[in-house]
Amino acid sequence: MIRETFPVGPLRCNCTILGDEETHEAIVVDPGDDIPRILALLAKHSLTVKQIIVTHAHIDHIAGAQDLKQITGAPILYNQNDLPLVGMMSVQATWLGVETPDVKPPDDNLVDGYPVKLGGMMGEIIHTPGHTQGSSCVYLPSESLLLAGDTLFAGSVGRTDLPGGDTNTLIQSIHERLLTLPDSTFVIPGHGQPTSIEIERATNPFLQGV
Repeated sequence: MIRETFPVGPLRCNCTILGDEETHEAIVVDPGDDIPRILALLAKHSLTVKQIIVTHAHIDHIAGAQDLKQITGAPILYNQNDLPLVGMMSVQATWLGVETPDVKPPDDNLVDGYPVKLGGMMGEIIHTPGHTQGSSCVYLPSESLLLAGDTLFAGSVGRTDLPGGDTNTLIQSIHERLLTLPDSTFVIPGHGQPTSIEIERATNPFLQGV
């Protein structure tokens, strides 16, 4: 599998490109900004985008999705429980002092268990509300890979003080949906450095004694 993970935009959201080496099909997760860089990496590996997945509808994760769709024709997928956040995109833009991006409803609803197929690899969406109501993770068991969005970080968890956030729901999502994954699962969070389920279960201070 081809994997490119790199920070985009002013908040350095981790955008990830996943590609199949045989079919050259690709999925782009959280194209929040820097579309030229995303396109350059796709061209470097001769990849064709089949799906654009957004883990949640905060501006730093979704702002570039519509532009990428217009260029590639790939559908945009995210959980429709985050549509209220899309409705306040102009407010989100004021938080960062940027122009309001063009953000539309998803082409398909990224519900829990939604299949993710990339060449011969099969994965699924894990719905993990808490950071936002629609927050979702991409899990590829054959690759021992979890793209966690802003649900789980190395040594931390997603903030819950923004609209749609709920601390109890977030912690429950992590314990019931993520910490039950194999220890060896490599975790790429929405920001910052990668980690593993084993490390976070053992050391994350937000998950101890709960």
